[in-house]
Amino acid sequence: MSDPAFPDGPQRYATTRLFRALTAIERAGSAGDRERARQRARQWREVLAGLRDGRVVAGSRTPVAGLPAWVTLEVTHGGFATGRGLAEAPLTRDEEERLAAVPPEVPGESARERLNLWYLGDAGQAELLAVLRSGHYRVRVPEHAALAVVALLLDKGFAEQALDLVARLRPHFARLRFTPDFDAAARPSGAAVRVATVGEAGDALRAVRTPEQLRLMHDTVEVWTPLYDRLVALWCMTVDGDLPRIDAEGAVLGGQPGAVRPPGWLSERARWLQEFEKARGAREFRGRHAHPRSNFARLHEALLSVPDKHSRMGARLLTPQQAKRVRLALANTLTRHGEPGGGARESERAAQARAIASPLYRDLAEVLAARLDRLPADGGLPSLDPVTAPVGPEDKATVADGTDIPQHLRDKAIRALEAPPDELIRRGIIGSGEVLAAVLPQLTSRLLAAEFADPVAAGLYEQVYTAFRRRRSLLLLDLQHQVRFDELPWVTALEALRAEPPATGPGKKTGGKQRGGKKRAGKGDGRQAEHAGNPAARRLLRQMALLAIESFPETMLPNPLVREFHTLAGQAGLRLPLVEEVAADIFMGTFTEKWRTAALVASRTLEGTLYQRYYDLPTVADWEAHARNEIRWGKPTSPHFAELCAQRATEAGTGNNYVARNGALLEQSQILTTHNLAVLVDALNLEPELQETAPQLAHHTFDWILHRLSQPGNRHTQLLQLKNAAYAWRQAIFLLSYCNTATQHDQLHRLSTHHTTPLTPAINGLSHVVSGGHFTPRGMTPSGNGHRFLGWTQGRHWYFA
Repeated sequence: MSDPAFPDGPQRYATTRLFRALTAIERAGSAGDRERARQRARQWREVLAGLRDGRVVAGSRTPVAGLPAWVTLEVTHGGFATGRGLAEAPLTRDEEERLAAVPPEVPGESARERLNLWYLGDAGQAELLAVLRSGHYRVRVPEHAALAVVALLLDKGFAEQALDLVARLRPHFARLRFTPDFDAAARPSGAAVRVATVGEAGDALRAVRTPEQLRLMHDTVEVWTPLYDRLVALWCMTVDGDLPRIDAEGAVLGGQPGAVRPPGWLSERARWLQEFEKARGAREFRGRHAHPRSNFARLHEALLSVPDKHSRMGARLLTPQQAKRVRLALANTLTRHGEPGGGARESERAAQARAIASPLYRDLAEVLAARLDRLPADGGLPSLDPVTAPVGPEDKATVADGTDIPQHLRDKAIRALEAPPDELIRRGIIGSGEVLAAVLPQLTSRLLAAEFADPVAAGLYEQVYTAFRRRRSLLLLDLQHQVRFDELPWVTALEALRAEPPATGPGKKTGGKQRGGKKRAGKGDGRQAEHAGNPAARRLLRQMALLAIESFPETMLPNPLVREFHTLAGQAGLRLPLVEEVAADIFMGTFTEKWRTAALVASRTLEGTLYQRYYDLPTVADWEAHARNEIRWGKPTSPHFAELCAQRATEAGTGNNYVARNGALLEQSQILTTHNLAVLVDALNLEPELQETAPQLAHHTFDWILHRLSQPGNRHTQLLQLKNAAYAWRQAIFLLSYCNTATQHDQLHRLSTHHTTPLTPAINGLSHVVSGGHFTPRGMTPSGNGHRFLGWTQGRHWYFA
């Protein structure tokens, strides 16, 4: 494959990733990290094997031979398919039990095929309908809903659609699972969402491990030190005369160990050795006592050398050389800690016990996990009571009643809390746009499912949509698009059960003639076309867009969130030119027409603002004068937009690094379009809210930038920090555009007061523009002391000068 996205070839890229995963296995600090690294290594091995034998083709919409585009694939970093579908899995224990009861005459070349075919029979269909009506099922992968849709269609009299769907699925019966899990599917309702299920939160708690040093300390105090004190006492019983001590001059005084053998001493010796071996079998013998030159080791070695029965040495238990070593070991420990059972030694042991008296995080995590086990694993936390209550008698734990649960363990559990997104953001459970994107489908799915009159069909549709949104994006070239929701054959078939056909469905194109309304603007002016849509979808889109901008003002809208907004916009009857972030290493040098349309909206919306002056946006007339598009790979593209981005990217310098060149060009595409901010503000009328909150949001974003740039790191880390800071700077400039001039000057004054290090050129450049100035074509102030802040550069960035 000679595509510029892979100058060294996809196999070399996969080999590099495999090497990183193997290195991570060696460096993993915990069993969990090691297992995750092993999983990544397994995936990259499969990617490499598939690329080599041709079963996997990188960059294709159907990368795995024999599997159509609608199959949900296992996808690893960078969008590479491993060669298997997520529905391609061994039978579960429940499925094996079901298959054992299937009549032998049911055909099929594999266990999976026989089971799929059985669910097409009367008994199988009845079982599927029963779980659909009870709600006791879970669609974890979209394909798992396919035969349930067949059962529902047949039950409702849509036999033709059901047979057509079976015909599409039949070639894959031997390979893929098409039935759901049968269990209680407790799902949030209304406006509530959750980041994790109770079962996932419980797994996270059970993965809590005690730090190695703390575990070692507990083992030492609880196991090895008591054995050590008994060992010392055992040898003290054999001393003839005073117990050994070390005087101030370092000389060993006192009697000789091993000189006498009290009655029952050999039995006590045997008992101690037995208990020590038992403890060593249960716990790893580590720490100071395990050192080969420790007092413990010397006394233990001597104990092993004592014969089990009376020997020709008579009463003596040790040779002179052994006695000397034991005498020194006893002198060391008795001088330092006192006699076993004595006040000094007992006081020290009590202090050590108090030091480890606090319960281990592992034990408290087990208490919380046990509480969560009382709730349905696929459900959520209806309240915080099970998480915040101190340990009580009902917990039946080894931890003392009344012990508080530490906050960091509570945080793991409350990820399963069911609440509206804004509350989860306020509590810190949703901490990024990526997490918001992961939970938003729970609301979108309910909105879309509400169009079904039959609640059983609505529930199934809701689960399929939520599962589909967990699907990872593939690496695609030549302007190919990811699989859309309505491309799943069982979703298309399920449309027959809608109360009425929607004006727009998820993933459907909304161009051309629309039902129920007229476009409100002329072609090509960048204004958003409308048709009759779902008012609830518009309200949800507006709420979530504002929530994302105000909650995470320092980051761009992540691609999964953009895709969800696109779906909601379609339901709301809006044609929004929402654009996604493109990776610099796979950029093909072409932009579709929607990028030009989004840039036109930005130029119109921000005309005369700080953002327009700072980034020197083209005028609306400039965009309208270059409305011509070209068809490339079957799609309308804007050559003018690509050319303009390339021209503006020369401000970042020139060079031969194709990734840096692409990155600088793509950054200009984000600047020209504001990466969806202007489109959302314009279409959803967010300006009134932004005028009120923009000063605080800009303040927060600048603080985030200063904090991010102050973090230490190697050269690669610093470059990433600078790029992200420049992107956040762009967000802050957009927000400042909704502030008055006095507020803009206040923000500049605060920046100048608190930060006068490498960011000074960026602050000087912003101050120049706020005061009415403009940058030169090279992105500098006329005086040369200020720069426009960009993240990508070909050459040394002025920040590192």
